[in-house]
Amino acid sequence: MGDKKNRSIVFFLFTFLFFVLAGCGTEDVESKSAKAADKPIKLSYAFFAPDSTFPAIQMKEWAKELESRTDGKVKIDMFYGATLLEANNMFDGVANGTADIGLTATTYEPGRFPLLEISDLPSGYPNSEVASRVVNSLIQEYPPEALKDFKVITAFATEPSYIQSRVPISNLKEMTGKQLRISGGLTPVMERLGAAPVGMSQAEVPEALQTGVIEGNVSSREVLKDFKLAETVKFVTDYPFAITSFVSVMNKDTWESLPKDVQEVIDELNSEMGQFAGKYLDKHVEDSMKWSQEEQELKVIPLTDEESSKWDDLLREIQEKAVQSADDKGLPGSVYHERLYELIDEYSN
Repeated sequence: MGDKKNRSIVFFLFTFLFFVLAGCGTEDVESKSAKAADKPIKLSYAFFAPDSTFPAIQMKEWAKELESRTDGKVKIDMFYGATLLEANNMFDGVANGTADIGLTATTYEPGRFPLLEISDLPSGYPNSEVASRVVNSLIQEYPPEALKDFKVITAFATEPSYIQSRVPISNLKEMTGKQLRISGGLTPVMERLGAAPVGMSQAEVPEALQTGVIEGNVSSREVLKDFKLAETVKFVTDYPFAITSFVSVMNKDTWESLPKDVQEVIDELNSEMGQFAGKYLDKHVEDSMKWSQEEQELKVIPLTDEESSKWDDLLREIQEKAVQSADDKGLPGSVYHERLYELIDEYSN
């Protein structure tokens, strides 16, 4: 009888201890789950240029807004200056997960974005804000085939590029044979006008100008101050050329793994950040030109109406060929071209 009672007590104690320990285990699991839920989502963001450049300023603003609007649920780790991915492997690096997000210029991928090549060409953009809003809208309305396996985060553009030269250039005769540094998309443009385009990175330009390897640079005008080019080049030809489009893309699997509320904030920021980048650059260009003219005696060289019309006619042919080329590939080149000018008018007014 006593043995039976003792066994009952032991059984009771064992059962009680089991449930206590089980309860502790459950609480531990729940506690770990709660901590995991509280842990921010970390995303890596890669860019090929230094953090002082205007696309990088846009990255910082985007990250700040995303972190704020998600109440700290998302944190962005920035990798500038090609420390994680370079321009020539940005898309591949994001696709394979080396970075969750990457920012690059579409002109660095010739032939990959045939429709954007149309809108990058000289089109009468008045500034970066208008160009950025146009490019962002066009990418949303006509999603590039090359980006179908990515989530587009935002898109924006530089202001039109301008000739920045050591000697004044005001007509086609003065342009003939001039060694001018250009980005890839400007090659046919400058060749058509009779110049001798030289491809090199913006970082190489200051030394190339000082040593006489090139006679000028063709790009947006913030570089006059950012790279101190106005200490060497003393003239800017007042004729707008091509823009450079930038696109920020996210790895598709990363995108699909994000909570719906985070996705909604990212979508909300898309057009906002494109417009922010354009406004920022326009103000930066204004400051750059003021410094260059007041501190470095830079002069702006106008074209006569007759000369400007000549340049317009020559460059219109290049854009028309790009449109025809897109149409021949089965792409909506003509429709895109028409929409391009509708958007420029809409956002310029």
